[in-house]
Amino acid sequence: MSEVPEWKAPEGSWASSAARRRNMQAIRSRDTQPERLIRRLVHAKGLRYRVAARPLPGLRRTADMVFRPAKVAVFIDGCYWHGCPEHYVPPRTNPGYWSEKVLRNVQRDRDTDERLTEAGWLVLRFWEHEPSDACAHKIANVVLGRRGDSRGH
Repeated sequence: MSEVPEWKAPEGSWASSAARRRNMQAIRSRDTQPERLIRRLVHAKGLRYRVAARPLPGLRRTADMVFRPAKVAVFIDGCYWHGCPEHYVPPRTNPGYWSEKVLRNVQRDRDTDERLTEAGWLVLRFWEHEPSDACAHKIANVVLGRRGDSRGH
C-alpha cells in the first residue's frame, strides 16, 4: 500500500488546514435534508420534476427542482451559504474570504433569477428554515396553476 502524501494548501487557498478542507468537502451542495423532505412532499402531491437540473441548457446553474413543462425552477437555499437575513452569522475564521463568498453567492442567485425570468421561467426560492409542508404546498399550487391543472391541491 502506498503512502498518501500530506495535503498542503495551495498558495492563497481558503483551506487553512487539512482538517478544515475535509470539513468543507463534507458539506452537501445537493440532497440536503430540507431538499429531500420538500421533494418527498411535492412527489406525494403527484408532481414529477427533475432534481439538480439546469433549467436553461446554456446556463451553468442548477436548480434543486425543475418543472420543465410549467417552467418553474425551485431553489432551497441554505441560510449560511446564501446569506439569510434572519440566520446568517458572519464567520469568525477567515471572515474576509467567507463573507465575500456568501456575497458572490447572493449576487449569483440574483443573476440566476434574472436570467431565468427573462427566459420565461418562474423562480421560487425558499430558505432551509421555512416549514417544508408550506414550501411543498406553494410549489404544488404554482406548478399546477402554470400548467392550468385544477386538481385542487
